[in-house]
Amino acid sequence: MKLGMIGLGRMGGNMAERLISGGHQIVAYDSDDSAVAALAEKGASAAQSLSDVVSQLDAPRTIWVMVPAGEITENTLNELIEILDAGDTLIDGGNSNYKQSIRRAEDAHQNGIDFLDSGTSGGIWGLSNGYCLTIGGNRQAYERNRPIFQTLAPDDSEGDLYVGPSGSGHYVKMIHNGIEYGLMQAYAEGFELLTAKTEFNLDIAAIAENWTRGSVIRSWLLDLTAIELKKDSSLHSLSSYVDDSGEGRWAVETSVELAVPAPVISAALQMRFRSRQDDPLGGKMLAAMRNGFGGHAVKKSDS
Repeated sequence: MKLGMIGLGRMGGNMAERLISGGHQIVAYDSDDSAVAALAEKGASAAQSLSDVVSQLDAPRTIWVMVPAGEITENTLNELIEILDAGDTLIDGGNSNYKQSIRRAEDAHQNGIDFLDSGTSGGIWGLSNGYCLTIGGNRQAYERNRPIFQTLAPDDSEGDLYVGPSGSGHYVKMIHNGIEYGLMQAYAEGFELLTAKTEFNLDIAAIAENWTRGSVIRSWLLDLTAIELKKDSSLHSLSSYVDDSGEGRWAVETSVELAVPAPVISAALQMRFRSRQDDPLGGKMLAAMRNGFGGHAVKKSDS
């Protein structure tokens, strides 16, 4: 198949490269000309604009968009909806809010365009390992584009799952990322507890490697943890600042909307917020109250 690929960041570029290696023809566009040139060297056709991508594809067209969630996604999809023809397919593989995907599918439908929202997981390893995809939207559009999804999915698995109507693909990915937050936080707390028992002088890199073989808590996240600890068992080169992509927030907001408790995901998200604070006021307030009601000793600030 021949398709357009919009957004050639680290993940989008790797996905395009996997598609090329799988026999697909790619028309590539990114605001970074060097990213387009790099992919052109691997066999893609370069485009200078969104309209140029569309003009290089024969109808019915398929265009996959991999740009950051937010305004750039909104603007890119809106422009494509205006210039594509009825019968074309537009796929959003980024981390968009599922509610926005439902709206965008309706907007695309007004112009006769099929909109598929594809939750995409695999990170920088997807080029070699393949991507886990959860796809929502019109079932016929999914089937029509399934060769693309099958090429991106891992060779030895059904990683290209159709999950339901518009918005469901990104909804499933949102919950996936919420679970990821909880798993990561549990590993982080566990390894911190291991190092806190200083008299045992535990080798956490060796323990992580040991746990990747046969343990009930083994996982790909643990495999990656073992790799990082093998490089630097103290993680001295890293800051404890942890960002979030937004999907954890949406998962927590959804738990409130649906009145479904999600305490682990919620706590993991809050810990990410805490990681970005330097000497937060909340801690000072706690110290002040303890000092006020009980005369407990407090630690004074150096400044």
